[in-house]
Amino acid sequence: MSVHYTFTPDAPLTRRNTFRIAAHATWLVEIHDPGAIPEILARPEVKSQPLLVLGEGSNVLFTRDFDGAVLTFDTRGMEMLENDGETARVRATAGEDWHGLVRWTLAQGLCGLENLSLIPGTVGAAPMQNIGAYGAELSETLEIVEAYDRTCGESVRLSRAQCGFSYRQSVFKQQPERWIVTVVELCLRRNAPLKLDYAGVREELAALNLAQPTAADVSEAVCRLRRRKLPDPAVIGNAGSFFKNPVVSPNQAAQLQSEHAGLPVFNVPDGKKLSAAWLIEQCGWKGFREGDAGVSDKHALVLVNYGCATGAQIWSLAQRIRDSVQEKFGIRLEPEPRII
Repeated sequence: MSVHYTFTPDAPLTRRNTFRIAAHATWLVEIHDPGAIPEILARPEVKSQPLLVLGEGSNVLFTRDFDGAVLTFDTRGMEMLENDGETARVRATAGEDWHGLVRWTLAQGLCGLENLSLIPGTVGAAPMQNIGAYGAELSETLEIVEAYDRTCGESVRLSRAQCGFSYRQSVFKQQPERWIVTVVELCLRRNAPLKLDYAGVREELAALNLAQPTAADVSEAVCRLRRRKLPDPAVIGNAGSFFKNPVVSPNQAAQLQSEHAGLPVFNVPDGKKLSAAWLIEQCGWKGFREGDAGVSDKHALVLVNYGCATGAQIWSLAQRIRDSVQEKFGIRLEPEPRII
């Protein structure tokens, strides 16, 4: 077997998805060198077979075994390419842990990723759905994505504009069979305005007695909020927020607010963003459990596997939740994870 990659047949995926769903892949391919991707794709075990690129599995739900090849990156590397004293360009490989990258940039005195602290997953998975949290999105700092384009059979460098970023969306998510992300490059600043207006951030900083917080302080506040509100995937299987917060027109948002007192509404460029968690909780799903499939009692947006739930059971529950929200509010929720 090549030193650049490793093939494993009939590979268990239970520990490779944060829902801890018991699934198998026909082949698991661990990539140690992105330069070997063309050779890997030409092998009979992969060629003409379904292909899934998997990071830490924190944004996927397996409802069955995967009849094809799962590609994962065992690549490491973070470096500062440019640094003029005010801004810096940082490069990180796909296999790096996302939160590890956030902590590394903060240790270098750089701002920009602090609100994205403790998001599970790898660096290569981050551009897929333009990860975001606490008022920030990856697209605000990302400059370049290096990816292997299966359509043209070569590695390419895509600018931020070419990535097609929007709310939890990108060309990589729209065309998952085409792109294999290998590297991201970010532009970060040493002195940038901190984003403190998202619900709970200022309050958490105040509880820490931090009147003039640094980026590292904001990161600590975000970590505390996430640990308190979201179940730890290492303890109970989950993929974080299961549904996207729906975006509707201002008129529809106003109508819903007039009919449902207390509905949280946020301004976004494309209209008004609603709280999916609030909608789900109003339908009575928070804390619901049926066998080992359930909804977290901490956060209504998080579906959980209490032990031995199948992916099909989790997905069935998700569809029932989606249908009940649509019936009550006329809003159709969209799942964040990729459903296999």
